[in-house]
Order: sequence, then C-alpha cells, then structure tokens
Amino acid sequence: MKIVLINPPHTAIGSRVPDDHLPPLGLLAIGGPLIDAGHEVRLVDAEFGPMPLDDVVRNALEDHPDFVLIGHSGSTSAHPTALLIAEQIKQREPATIIIYGGVFPTYHWRDILSATDTFDFIVRGEGEATVVALVEALEMRQPAASVAGIAYRDDLSRPVATQPAMTIAELDAYRVGWELIEHSRYSYWGGKRAVVMQFSRGCPHLCNYCGQRGFWTRWRHRDPVKFAKEIAWLHREHGVELINLADENPTVSKKAWRVFLDALIAENVPVLIVGSTRADDIVRDADILHLYRKAGVIRWLLGMENTDEQTLQLIRKGGSTSSDREAIRLLRLHGILSMATWVAGFEDEGFRDLWRGFRQLIAYDPDQIQALYVTPHRWTPFFRIARDRKVIQQDARLWDYKHQVLQMTRLKPWMLFFSVKLIELAVQSRPKALARILFHRDPEQRHSMRWYTQMGRRVWFREVWGFLVRDVRVKDGPTLAEFWGAPQDAEEESMTVRRPARKLTLPGTAIRRMPDRANELGPQPILS
Repeated sequence: MKIVLINPPHTAIGSRVPDDHLPPLGLLAIGGPLIDAGHEVRLVDAEFGPMPLDDVVRNALEDHPDFVLIGHSGSTSAHPTALLIAEQIKQREPATIIIYGGVFPTYHWRDILSATDTFDFIVRGEGEATVVALVEALEMRQPAASVAGIAYRDDLSRPVATQPAMTIAELDAYRVGWELIEHSRYSYWGGKRAVVMQFSRGCPHLCNYCGQRGFWTRWRHRDPVKFAKEIAWLHREHGVELINLADENPTVSKKAWRVFLDALIAENVPVLIVGSTRADDIVRDADILHLYRKAGVIRWLLGMENTDEQTLQLIRKGGSTSSDREAIRLLRLHGILSMATWVAGFEDEGFRDLWRGFRQLIAYDPDQIQALYVTPHRWTPFFRIARDRKVIQQDARLWDYKHQVLQMTRLKPWMLFFSVKLIELAVQSRPKALARILFHRDPEQRHSMRWYTQMGRRVWFREVWGFLVRDVRVKDGPTLAEFWGAPQDAEEESMTVRRPARKLTLPGTAIRRMPDRANELGPQPILS
C-alpha cells in the first residue's frame, strides 16, 4: 500500500524562529514498521518553509496514496492545522483514508470524530504496532473492530473506540525509519546535523499536570548497548553530530543509564547529547556525572516547574528546591549546561510571588532559563483542580506553553506577560550568565550558549510583538471545563500493560501458567 506521513507546519514561535529543524521522530517511528511490513512509505515534512497548506496537500497526493497519516509532537496546538490539511485532502481525494495520531487525538477522539468526518481513524497511544495492524486489517477488508487501540465512527456515525492497545514491552522490536529523511536537512544547536531519539518512554513520577505520563502508561527503556550502537551508526553513516533526547526522564534506572553511558563511550564517536531529566536523578548520579560528560551529554533541561515548595506540592512534582539547586551546581561542576524551566500560573500568583520566584531563580544560577505558562490538559489530574478557572486564550494553536491561557485574578494578562518577560531578561542578562557566554573556556559550551541567547532574543521580541499586536484574548471567557469538556483523568492511561502471567500452585502439583484471557477474548469494541 502507498502511505504518506505528514508532519504539519507548527505555528509556535519556537518552530518558526530558529533556522534549525529536527526530524519528526513520532512519524519516523511508525514509518519504520510500515516499511518493514512491505508498504511504500513517504514523508512530507511541512515544517520546512513552512510549507503552504496547498503545497502540503499537493505533495501528499501526487502519487495517489491509499493512506495519509498525520501527527505532530505538539499535538494540541497543531490540531487546527492538522484538521485543515485533512479537510483539503478529503476535498480533493475523498477515497483517501486519513489516520490521525498523537497525544491530543488519543484523548479527544470523541470530540474530533463527533465534530468532523474528515479523519477516518484515530490511533490512541503508541502507534508502531497499531498502525501496522490497522492498515493490514483495512487492506484485507477485515472489520476495524478487530484492531485494538483505535477510534472511528461506526455505521451509525457514532464515535466508538476499541479496547486500549497493549504498551510495547520491547522498544527495540520496532525500528525508526531513518531512510525517510535526508539527514543533511536537519540540524540543531546552531547548524549541527541532528536527530531526535528516545532511550525510554514514560515516567514513573506522579506530577499531576504532565500530559505525557499517562500517554505512555509506564516507563520502559531500550537496550542500552543497542541504543549506543544506533547513535554511533547515525554518526558514521549519516554524519549526525547531536542527539536530542525526547524522553521525559531517560535516567530513571541508574543501572541502565550507566550501561548506556559506558557503551557510548566505548563507541568513541564525537556526538553531543541534549535532553531533559529530573534534578533528583542528577543528585543521585553525582558519582557518575563525569561519565555523562565523557559520553557527550552537554545540556540537561531540568523540569523544575516552580521555585515555591507549596506549588511543587500542589502539582505533586516530588522534587524540592534544594535538590534543584544542587543539581545545577553538580552539572556545572562537570561541564554540563543546565536549562531551568519555570512555569507561571499554577496558582493565582501576584507580584510578590513572582518577585520571590525571580530571586530564587537567581540563587539557582542556571545557565539558561525557559519561562512557560501553565497549560492544563483535560486528561491530567491538574485539569480537575483548575477546571473552574477562566480561559482567556481560545485559539488552540496558542496552547503551546508559551502563551498565557488561564486567567489570573490578581494580575491582568499584560501584568503577568511583562513580568515573565522581565524575569527572562534579567536572569539571562545577569553578569554571571553574560560572563559564561563571552568567556567560557569550553568552546562547545560557549558556542551553544551564544546560539541559545541569539535564538532566545529573537523569540523574546517576537513574543512581545505578538502579545501587543497579533494575539487575541477574551476578558470573560468560558471556564476550562466549558472550553475543553469534562475532566478525563479517569482515562489518563491510554494503553494497558501486559502483566506477567500468574502462577498457580496447588498442593501436590507443579506450578502452572494461567492463560492470558485478554489474548483469548480479543479486542472488544467500546461505544462512547
């Protein structure tokens, strides 16, 4: 079958300002299994340009594909664009089957399928096995209800979903379709040839605002040695210089992470690694941080989220301000850059709260800062906490963490916005930060800090311009629950975990393995 994968052009400033672009790992991850299943697969990456939507559709349909698959890593803010692309495809080629996937459609499948008949199927959760099974079922004219992990409209046009798919226990069972991209087109970190990879999926921690934890259901990791060999192969065969880890928390298992570090060091390839992890893990790994740097780790984004202990307790972050500060110190000691994320709006802050947060950020002394705004997702427990707060931003394209979407009662939008912009400016312009940018003795780190500062400056001015001129906010908007719908935290886990078969011991008998009843019964349709 002919299959086209579409990466929609993202409207977020972070996607439009930098000259660098990273490949869409999610689409490549399902492209590999589809190729291995014998299908003809092609990628249309509309992020370059960005590509006008007419060109996206024309390019996608030029060889009359049987299936078009659409997905984006920023799925909430990318949804309006994905919908426009799908509508144009259906207008030109109504018989083309459109499959939609990602975090947002995984949870909003009822709303999407009720509002439009543009998408034929939605893949819920991990797509590698599900997409292959769905395409095969449709090719063999088997009922869609036989495929677990999808949603669609039944014969009465009602949205229905099959039972959740099983999580992929062995991540190495499915390969990434690297042959779908021209590696020379993709870069990061100021022109370094780069790709996005995953060592692990999921996170064992219980942060109640996280939109990723439930999507992946549980934490798993790839074979550390195989992962290191794949990185080395990408460098030797395709000239890849930098790996951007997409993991929520790759360092959960110190043992597995240590094996990976040793294996990558043994490969002896000059590859840099950037990613995100928890400050607690950095403190835990103080004795092996020298191996982090030797393996090529040059920057960690630390999801601190806030500098107030009560707020951290509210969002169940599980960390502490002391571990955050210590992690930054340890990273600097071992020549690794730290980027601290700081999120405004978890609670109803005032100027005094913002000032206290600013002073604590200065005390943390991170190399870089990323200031964000709380952006609740309907399937997370935090959504229930915030359900009655008013929405001031109704354009879903701006639900990208870089725009304020919830009303504050103590601060008007312009007050919060310019407070956050001043905090960013002050933290990035403090004498210690400027000295590192100008005089850092490591040329690689000096380059990276200068590049990030340049990009940050461009984004900063674009955000100010957008706030003053382009973005539209409402004064008396709907509540969060009225805008998105009722909380879905009871459905937070998008997939089911295959549990080890139970063993039953009876007097005088050997241990016997119980049958897997879920396997025997097969997928059962669930009517919404």
